[in-house]
Amino acid sequence: MSTSKGKGGTPATMALSKAKADFTLHPYEHDASAQAYGEEAADALGVPYERIFKTLVAEVESGLAVAVVPVSGKLDLKALASALSSKRAAMADAAKVERVTGYVVGGISPLGQRKQLPTVVDSSALDFETIYFSAGKRGLQIETAPDNLITLTRAVTAPIGKTG
Repeated sequence: MSTSKGKGGTPATMALSKAKADFTLHPYEHDASAQAYGEEAADALGVPYERIFKTLVAEVESGLAVAVVPVSGKLDLKALASALSSKRAAMADAAKVERVTGYVVGGISPLGQRKQLPTVVDSSALDFETIYFSAGKRGLQIETAPDNLITLTRAVTAPIGKTG
């Protein structure tokens, strides 16, 4: 895998470049009518759903937190709360998420957000040499080693995904 560099880019790609992390960008044609952005990316790129991770933002007692889970499943809010030593977690309001992260829904990257939020990456990410996640805009995915994502977001890993 080669390091993708270049001027501009998204805050997510710039964070990886600044850290000198190896990553590959995978653009695809985004369908404006798509509702399931992660599944759309997986289908367009021919990647198994288990290797493409979606970035979700939840409210916990201490504020907003980021959950990174495979698109093949759903976020287990109780497991997320537990991983963050919180009593509860609920999905955050989309407008608030966009304002705090600087990204639009469907293109939220766990990297390069306006404010560093507590982050939990589903432990299944460690099963793969590389994983895919949003590069910060619809129609663009980053492929990199899970350790790069975990290190740069200062994430903890926990089993926060559930099937279904």
